[in-house]
Amino acid sequence: MLKHCFLLLSLALLTACATSPLGRSQLQLFSDTDLSQMGLAAYDDIRKKEPRDNDPAANAYVRCVANAITAVLPSGGQAWEVTLFRDDSANAFALPGGKIGVNSGLLKVAGNPSQLATVIGHEVAHVLARHSGERLSNQAAVDTGLQAAQAISGGMTPAKQQLMGLLGVGAQVGVLLPFSRTQESEADLLGLDLMARAGFDPRQSVNLWQNMERASGGGPPAFLSTHPSPGGRIAALQNRIPQALELYQQAQASSRKPACRVP
Repeated sequence: MLKHCFLLLSLALLTACATSPLGRSQLQLFSDTDLSQMGLAAYDDIRKKEPRDNDPAANAYVRCVANAITAVLPSGGQAWEVTLFRDDSANAFALPGGKIGVNSGLLKVAGNPSQLATVIGHEVAHVLARHSGERLSNQAAVDTGLQAAQAISGGMTPAKQQLMGLLGVGAQVGVLLPFSRTQESEADLLGLDLMARAGFDPRQSVNLWQNMERASGGGPPAFLSTHPSPGGRIAALQNRIPQALELYQQAQASSRKPACRVP
């Protein structure tokens, strides 16, 4: 019986192999529908608990940048919902199911639309690459106690905190489970391409991460907690910028020039 169960598990793991947009092998045990349902439930939970920033100009600005990014996704124009939260931390998140959250504190660090697009593109890239599904799958493969469908509903239990952390919104529930360095590096590069395709200057990504480092007083801010050193991050981005600049120039030539006004 035990051997039979092991064979079934092995078969499930083999059939759940997937590939990230950059060609890396992933374990994906959850369907897009499963991930979307969990993302929607997590987003609703956060919106009920976290105060929102109701400044019209700031909301219009954030939506303008986010909409330009999501318009170039290969998902066929899915409508994404964007919420600006009143929170001084320079952070943002994106969830499966088409949900984006931006903290008002990020607007003090991201000095222009292209810098804000760097962060939003990075977060949306986590969703595009199905990083939360990969994390949930890796955890489920070693922890039979993770019952994702049940854990996302009801009160804030330890299981629900774990699940929300794996989805990428752990900072909102007090359980920080950062993405791995590999996933962060992928999100950097994919996000750079996304912002460039949307018509934002990819060279501003370097300025954004420099701003992040200064805002944290020289140490790595929570947003960068699992990533290689800022110098390593910037070097990787600079290596990618020539390719991203071609995408940016193509976007400009196609009149994709987001007119997002800084509040």
